[in-house]
Amino acid sequence: MEINGIFTGIVFGLIIGALGRLVVPGRQSLPIWATLLVGVVAGILGTFLAALFGVDETPGIDWIELGLQVGLAAAGVALVSGAGRRRVG
Repeated sequence: MEINGIFTGIVFGLIIGALGRLVVPGRQSLPIWATLLVGVVAGILGTFLAALFGVDETPGIDWIELGLQVGLAAAGVALVSGAGRRRVG
C-alpha cells in the first residue's frame, strides 16, 4: 500500500466517522481517534456489503454504498460511545 492510499483511507475514515456521529442523536464523548477507527471500519465493511449485494458499481455516485457506510458508522459510534458509559442503579 502506498502512502497515498493510507492518507486517503484516513481522510475517508474521518469523513465517514463524522457523518456517523452526525446521524446519532445526542452528544458523544468520543475521541477523534475512535471516530477515525469507527469510520475506517465502517467504510471497509460498507464496501464489502455493497459488493456482496451487488450495488458497489453503479453509474454516478454510489449512494447505496455510502448509505451503508454511514449507517454502519452511526451504529459503531453509538456502540462505542455507549460502551464507555457506566450504568447507575
